[in-house]
Amino acid sequence: MTAKYETVMVCSVKNGEEAAKAIVERVKALIEKNAALESVDEWGTRRLAYPINYENEGYYTVFDYECEPEFPAELDRIFNITDGVIRSLIVKK
Repeated sequence: MTAKYETVMVCSVKNGEEAAKAIVERVKALIEKNAALESVDEWGTRRLAYPINYENEGYYTVFDYECEPEFPAELDRIFNITDGVIRSLIVKK
């Protein structure tokens, strides 16, 4: 049984916006491999509400997808070990 999920990911831009876009492409490929990706909305570089690890800006991306209930936990684990991902939030719709 599948469910719909929305993931917001904020990437670091201290290594440049191209490095953040590379992380987005890797995550997009991972989601496409394990789920039915419905949309990717790249908000681009925006100012953070408060500094995170001494950074004031981040590259925001929103993914909408449908998958099995086990995949979001694995995706969260990958976000936690990926350098360059500042914050992420996975929500079941």
